[in-house]
Amino acid sequence: MLSTTAVPNTSYVTSGRNRIQRCMPKPIKFQGLSSAHPSLSRLRHPCLASKAPLRKVTLCALSNEEDVGAAGTATIGVGLVAVPVVCWSLLVLKNTGCGLPPGPGGSLGALEGISYLVVLAIVGWSAFTKSKTGFGLSAGPFGLLGAVEGFSYLALLAMIVVGVLQLLNFGFIPAPLPSAQCFG
Repeated sequence: MLSTTAVPNTSYVTSGRNRIQRCMPKPIKFQGLSSAHPSLSRLRHPCLASKAPLRKVTLCALSNEEDVGAAGTATIGVGLVAVPVVCWSLLVLKNTGCGLPPGPGGSLGALEGISYLVVLAIVGWSAFTKSKTGFGLSAGPFGLLGAVEGFSYLALLAMIVVGVLQLLNFGFIPAPLPSAQCFG
């Protein structure tokens, strides 16, 4: 769905079916100069040089309801859960040297591991899209896909920083499964 937004005090000239040229809001006036030199009387505003009639045109802007497809919608839903879990895990890792505890039946540890993979997948999808199109992922509805993309990049940066700090402070990176060093 498109919404229209008018630009106040701006005139447009149309020449042809779909070509629109934006002109300055007010024409330039040369008061008293045309009598000083004959060539100055021919100077006109670029909008007035055309014989086409002047019309007011409204500019269209896309609304927040961008269609991102099923993959984008799934990425929004999963990313909104995965990024906070990764941040929580990194905070615990930074303070204790170990990630989140396995939890009942290993469910919390599984959520942690899947969340790391989701964040890496979002960053990978974004980087692939950027390399092919020159732009990252679209903003999506209400900017949620763009927010998930941005927070995924920040989470990746935090992973790198906390990983280096983990090596400096504790001397090891914990294994993905419980080991003798963490929860073993």
